[in-house]
Amino acid sequence: MANLVFNRGLGRGTEWSERVNANDPANSILVWMVLATAGIESDATLKDKDDFAAVVSGTTNEVTNSGYARKTLDQTGGIVVTYDDSGDKVDIDCPDQTWTAVAAGDGFNDVVIGYDSDSTGGADSAILPWTLHDFVVVPDGSDITAQIAAAGFFRAS
Repeated sequence: MANLVFNRGLGRGTEWSERVNANDPANSILVWMVLATAGIESDATLKDKDDFAAVVSGTTNEVTNSGYARKTLDQTGGIVVTYDDSGDKVDIDCPDQTWTAVAAGDGFNDVVIGYDSDSTGGADSAILPWTLHDFVVVPDGSDITAQIAAAGFFRAS
């Protein structure tokens, strides 16, 4: 489950997952961005950031290692929304994500999952941060997998 839910993502997680699954609006996606260890701001500071551009506007930076690129999930990406009426909750899950042969360089600290209502725009100012997960890895040229817990990456209750 998420270590932190950004203020913009409070109450919207289920809606965003349903929109991506339904491709409504067209081209909506979830975006994965990995934050570097050096200069990382506190969770209390990060949770107030309103878009991906703001997340990396202070001392926090996205990693720049060779072999790293943002991951995206669209309606074909395996996002699963499970409504549990008896437990009064909604669990959201998605497949693990793997980066291949990530070179040494920036240490990985966190992964941020955000919502982009129109992937064709691509502007960081249009991607709304949703969840942040601890993801501490020291890249060494091997593959890196972000493993999603069996219970999913987000729960609304």
